[in-house]
Amino acid sequence: MSDKDKENKYYLIRKRAVPEVLLKVIEAKRLLDKDSTMTVQKATEIVGIGRSSFYKYKDDISPFHENAKGSTITFVLQMEDQPGILSNLLKLIAAYDANILTIHQTIPINGIASLTMSVAIPSSGDITDMVDELGGSNGVHYVKVLAKE
Repeated sequence: MSDKDKENKYYLIRKRAVPEVLLKVIEAKRLLDKDSTMTVQKATEIVGIGRSSFYKYKDDISPFHENAKGSTITFVLQMEDQPGILSNLLKLIAAYDANILTIHQTIPINGIASLTMSVAIPSSGDITDMVDELGGSNGVHYVKVLAKE
């Protein structure tokens, strides 16, 4: 793998695994986007990081929903084999104006089925809430995002 390929690799990680400085960079970027008169100096002071940290990481991190707009997300979930659960999940995805591209459900084993789904996210979409709602749906054991393209 070339150095260029290594530079362009992306990872999807949970917020709890992200170092605090990177979360503060995201917050500083949010402050700057929210207030056009805000300076980098002021935003970094408010969140408690140095300007050098901000400039070092500002192009390398952004909230998941910003990167997900207009893209395809593939996720897997485990759900109970009960009538109506899959239908409810599909309705929830439709409510977020997402478009299901592929869907594959395994044969249930011990009353649990795995579902792998690829979903096109509209350019105006923020799927963070959608993934949270899917995971909290009745009969769903867990949801894990596998990839973003």
